Amino acid sequence: MDHLWAPWRLAYVAADKPAPVTDACFVCAGLAEQRDRENLIALRTPVSVVVLNRFPYNNGHLLVAPCRHIARLDEPTSEETLDMQQTLSRLIGVLDGIMKPDGYNIGLNLGRVAGAGLPGHLHWHIVPRWNGDTNFMPVLADTKVIVQSLDALYDRLVAALSGGTP
Repeated sequence: MDHLWAPWRLAYVAADKPAPVTDACFVCAGLAEQRDRENLIALRTPVSVVVLNRFPYNNGHLLVAPCRHIARLDEPTSEETLDMQQTLSRLIGVLDGIMKPDGYNIGLNLGRVAGAGLPGHLHWHIVPRWNGDTNFMPVLADTKVIVQSLDALYDRLVAALSGGTP
C-alpha cells in the first residue's frame, strides 16, 4: 500500500469549522515582519508581493498581491496594476521552468461571497495544472493531495527568481 504524506494539510483538514473571520491580514503582517521564509513570501517588488498559498489547491499555488492593503479592483494605481501583471507573467515563466505544468488557473475572488478567503487584500491566484492531475482523494475523502512541501517549493521558487538553479 502506498502512503500519501501531506502533514501541512492537517490543520486545514482537521479543523471543525473554518477559522473565524478577523481583521488580520496575513499579507500585511508578513510584509511588516520581514521574515519572508516563515511567511512564505517568495518575492517582493517595490509595489507587489508573491506569497505561497499555505493551504494550496495544487502544487505551486501562489498569490500575487499589491503591497498596499486595498480590496477593490479600482484601487490599484497604474504602477501597481502594471507591476502585478508583469509579476504574474514572470511567475508563470518561473513555474514553467521549475514545475512544467500543462496549464494554469489564474484569477481573483472579490469579496467573501465570491470565495475570497482574504477579502480585504486584493490578490490573484496562480494555480498550476497538469493533464491528469485529478485523483480519487477529492471524491472519496474531500481532500486534495499536494505532493511537494511548501519548504521545497519555496526553495526552488526563490532560487529561480534570483537567477539561480531551481
